[in-house]
Amino acid sequence: MVEELKAGAMNVFAGIAWGQWIGSGFLLVLGLVLGSFAARSVSRVMAKRSSRHHTVMVRRLVFYVIVLLFGVAALREAGFSLDVVLGAAGILTVAIGFASQTSASNMISGLFLLVEKPFEIGDFIEVETIMGEVVGIDMLSVKLRTRDNLYVRIPNETLIKTPVINRSRFPIRRIDLSVGIAYAEDAEKVEALLMGLAENNPACLEEPKAFVLVSAFGPSSVDLQFSFWVPKDKVLEGKSDMLVAIKKTLDREGIEIPFPHTSIYAGSHSEPFRVQLLGLEKATEKEVLDVDKDS
Repeated sequence: MVEELKAGAMNVFAGIAWGQWIGSGFLLVLGLVLGSFAARSVSRVMAKRSSRHHTVMVRRLVFYVIVLLFGVAALREAGFSLDVVLGAAGILTVAIGFASQTSASNMISGLFLLVEKPFEIGDFIEVETIMGEVVGIDMLSVKLRTRDNLYVRIPNETLIKTPVINRSRFPIRRIDLSVGIAYAEDAEKVEALLMGLAENNPACLEEPKAFVLVSAFGPSSVDLQFSFWVPKDKVLEGKSDMLVAIKKTLDREGIEIPFPHTSIYAGSHSEPFRVQLLGLEKATEKEVLDVDKDS
């Protein structure tokens, strides 16, 4: 029995065309090497002539096409019939299509994103409540890195159906600040002070010119809109520096910035009572007693 098994195993190994399988493996490895080399070469050529988005997509396309061609050649070298392989691939494609309709939708959406190009790798976008830098654009999803260094994957279908805000598409951005001043203050004086801050701030652009508008009469303040333009890479820095400068300037000029006050009422036990303040240096003992009695 043992001898028969050994003889059967020897016949199986003898029947294997080792030369074909070695040649097939060599073609597959060669395809991977040539695909990687061609992809890097195309990436270097396109880096100076095209965007990062198109460079990444073309690099991946070149790699997969070369690997696919060498993979087909490797199958033929191993003795597989190309017609059978294509037929099996067609049946498998139909089955996968029915089983993964969401993936197919994401792939089609990825093609639309590639053609429309609403953003590129390196842009800072906002999708619903998610904001981050685009670090990858694939056929199924887009990868973002948020400001707090989180990795977020968004399906392409969501990007097609949802409004997308590209915060770095244009080279400059406008910052709108709301400044409230007391009704007793001179609005024109405050406007002149704010325009002076815009002229002296190195992050603010001369063109387009900054402006100040009276936007509303609030419950306790006159609300001003102070708008100025900065380069897109200085938005956070420009906003923070300007808020600090506004606070210091208004404090120095003695201009009041009103803020809301809150009163707490809890029924008859906290009804308002009369309080009279007297200077201690002028108050007599009788006056202090009168205050206590009135309280």
